[in-house]
Amino acid sequence: MDKIAVLYDAGQAVLSTFDLDEVLQRILGIAHDYFHLRNVAILLLDQRSQQLYVRSQIGWDEGQDQIRMPLGQGITGAAALKKQPIYAPDVSKDHRYFCSAKSTRSELAIPMMVRDEVVGVLDCQSDRVDHFDHETIDLLTLFSTQASMALQNARLYSLEQQRAQQLQAINAIAQQTTSVLDLEELLDRTCKLVQHAFHVSHVSLLLREDHDLVLRAHYGTLTPRLPQGGRFAASSEPWATILTNSSTAVEGDLDGSPGTKFFAESASRMCIPLVSFGQTMGILALDSSQPNAFREGDLQPLESVADICATAIQNAHYVERVKQLAYLDGLTGIFNRRFFELRIMEEIERARRYGTGMAVIMADIDQFKRLNDEFGHVLGDEVLRQVSSLFNQQLRKIDVVCRYGGEEFGILLTQTTAAQALTVGEKLRKIVAAWQFPGVPQTVTISAGAAAFPEHGTTRDELVRAADSALYAAKQAGRNQICLAKLRAQAAGS
Repeated sequence: MDKIAVLYDAGQAVLSTFDLDEVLQRILGIAHDYFHLRNVAILLLDQRSQQLYVRSQIGWDEGQDQIRMPLGQGITGAAALKKQPIYAPDVSKDHRYFCSAKSTRSELAIPMMVRDEVVGVLDCQSDRVDHFDHETIDLLTLFSTQASMALQNARLYSLEQQRAQQLQAINAIAQQTTSVLDLEELLDRTCKLVQHAFHVSHVSLLLREDHDLVLRAHYGTLTPRLPQGGRFAASSEPWATILTNSSTAVEGDLDGSPGTKFFAESASRMCIPLVSFGQTMGILALDSSQPNAFREGDLQPLESVADICATAIQNAHYVERVKQLAYLDGLTGIFNRRFFELRIMEEIERARRYGTGMAVIMADIDQFKRLNDEFGHVLGDEVLRQVSSLFNQQLRKIDVVCRYGGEEFGILLTQTTAAQALTVGEKLRKIVAAWQFPGVPQTVTISAGAAAFPEHGTTRDELVRAADSALYAAKQAGRNQICLAKLRAQAAGS
């Protein structure tokens, strides 16, 4: 009767709290103290991988609690598979025994069941051979039933708490992302919000550009293997399937596919497509340093977050397009002078901060008024459009071509020296001179002047004035050529 009383008290103790960690500690403490067990552990069943993993333990040797035991393997795996207690009175004679503590001589594994489903295993070990008699096994089996109920209650309560927190997180993310219309700020903020709200190791946003995926933003604790702005083919797997089917992919073990890992320590990953108005814009990727870190219950709230993010990104793209329209020249489709004035200040500041240099080229179509007078404004407009297109084709994506006014163009070259700017200008001059403009029975040429930061100027006015002076010098020297600006000291002395 004393043992029955102990069992009653033990059952009341584990059923008196909903905190999962506290429930686990109480179960282990009671098994350890009341049943005089040297080593005791609770292994929970991962439904996705069908493996048992140690959730809490007392007395195991260091490092052994990191194991994952497939169903059917070891004494614990056998108990879970057969759904009945397995007793090994002498572990040295049982081929199924897996050593978790060198002191163990006998082991009793009792499945923890809810209805007819295994949720885990109560693993009891003793340093004495044949420690468990029939009465103790029966009592521990009854105790494991009560412990299973307590465990399930705690897990349900924890799940409800988690759901409530996730709903709050989703609401907060929705509020904070829909109010941000700058795309770069939105992407950075989204990564931080999701990482903090869902407690994952790292969050990344990859957006589609042409046939590639580009890592536009990321935030977390892992070591990046791909730089921000890095790109890779969207046609490779698993990205192609995710984007084509607009379906979420969960990878429980990334060690087998190191080529697709963005972060050195990443062990598992969930990738959710960003879909807005039927268009798959990219992928929200969540990485964990733990294998099999993502559960079925994580899917719905994270897909809701991805939908919110996709809509916010779509809005930011729309605002960006509207802004760009204000900076585009209606005739040529390239940027206008307003955009030139905005970007030259940014480029000068970047060159000043990082010491990377930048250059300005001012270019002008030679004898354009005469061309308009002889062949008409329609043909003149077409020449402007084609020259603009030639410039765009020959320059890098990071460079900026603007219609500065009339037949004059302003070109901003990032991370470029004076000598490199002269080379770029000469290449553009040769291409225009060699181009056959339809309907124009004469050669069209350009003159240009180049100036670089800091030798020709350190402010917007100084650089543009220097490049304009060089352009004037090219015109005076006979046109169809490019001149480099004078150094500031020379310009001041002349």
